[in-house]
Parts: sequence; structure tokens; C-alpha cells
Amino acid sequence: MPISKNKIKWIHSLEMKKFRKETGCFLAEGPKIVGELLSCFDCQLLVATSPWLQEMKTLLPSCEVIEVTDEELARASLQKSPQQVLALFSLPQELLSASAILPVEAPRESLCLALDGVQDPGNMGTIIRLADWFGIEHIFCSPNSADAFSPKCVQATMGALARVKLHYISLPDLIRGLPDVPIYATLLDGENIYSQPLSGNGLIIMGNEGNGISEEVRKMVNRKLFVPNYPATRSTSESLNVAIATAIVCAEFRRQAANG
Repeated sequence: MPISKNKIKWIHSLEMKKFRKETGCFLAEGPKIVGELLSCFDCQLLVATSPWLQEMKTLLPSCEVIEVTDEELARASLQKSPQQVLALFSLPQELLSASAILPVEAPRESLCLALDGVQDPGNMGTIIRLADWFGIEHIFCSPNSADAFSPKCVQATMGALARVKLHYISLPDLIRGLPDVPIYATLLDGENIYSQPLSGNGLIIMGNEGNGISEEVRKMVNRKLFVPNYPATRSTSESLNVAIATAIVCAEFRRQAANG
């Protein structure tokens, strides 16, 4: 049976945060991303072509499944070049409940990221993917950060949402509850990251693409780092893209951990 206009309307509505919150769902597209998320999110609707359904027939979830042609998938998809499958998943309950218990103690025990106003969904998705690569399981986001479950962000994560947990919280409130925990940030007045001992736990704060870290959060940083350009005397770009900076910082933390 062809996919209905109402189903297509529902899928397209999830491009807007308002409707993601109202329906409690988010959209993911493509074999890799959908395949990764099927194991950890409750699937509400699966729209796929016959070849994908045949390949995955023993792994299909117990949800509504609609088989479509390539042309029908193209009408339902938000992608310019849709690939075989799209799925609607339930949002994590902690994003829908104001009383959800967040793992605020995680920075005491492990290395975590905090995003202070990162607003580009591509940057957000790339940072989530980086966290997954470097074994960082929790990212704490200020309320004005990009929605990690927007279609653009979900696509940029390449399935990393299956392993990285996102928490939206007031960062000052979070940090105030961690008085004895290392709070790192990259700042122009920081110390060269390659000459500083880095801990295996704590919070690494990355700031907004244009304005950096907010003043309130900046005052709470107790470990200031700086990523130097090379050579130091050369005229260079004013700053690094936030996702690139995150990759450099996480790589140095893990390098030091590996070298003991």
C-alpha cells in the first residue's frame, strides 16, 4: 500500500522542533543511521524499499512498516538523495520530562563534554560523532544549544546517538554541583594544551561558534587551555571551528590517557 499523505505530512513536520516535542518523535534516514538506532530507540514507523526490508527482515522492529518505491521514498524524505530507508523513533524520555533524573555526577567519574550555545546542527552532530569516537558517553548542552534530534543533526551524527547521551541543562547549575571536578575550556588566555597534564575525568566546555563561552560559565572554568597555531609567529585565522577544536582537544586528552 502506498504511503499516505498524512504519513508524509507527519514525517515532514519533524523538521520543526515544535512538532518533534508534540509528537515525541524524531526522524533518521539511511541504512547506516537507521540500523544503528534500531538497537537503542523505540521505532514508531519504518518506511523502506523492498531490498532493504529483505536484507533486514530478521531484524525488523515491531512497529508499523511501510514498503515503498524509490519514488515514494523520495517524496517522504527530507534528503536530496534518499537511501532505502527512513524511520521515526521516540525521543528519549528525559528530553520530554522536566523531572527526569540526569547523570550530573558523570563528570566526577569520566570525561564529559559540555556545549555552551553551539547552534549549528552540523557542528552539533559532528561533535556527537567525535564524542563517540573518543569514548565520551555524555554531552551536557545549554538550553540554547542546537537540538541534537533535528534531522540535520541526526544525519551528521552518523549513528553516534546510539551510544552518546545528550542532556539539556543549565551549565552553571551543573558546574556548581561539581566543586571539586576539573572544568576545562579552550580560551585565549589558557595554557598550551600540549604542555598541561590532563585528567581522565571532568568537563570539557566548548562554546558558541561566534561568541565562545558565555561569561557566567567562563568564570567557573578552573582549567584554562589553549590550542596553539603553528608556528606561533605566523599570522593565521582568528579561531578554529568548534567541531575541529573539539577533535583536537579530545585527541590530546585521550593521547595522554593512553600514555599513562
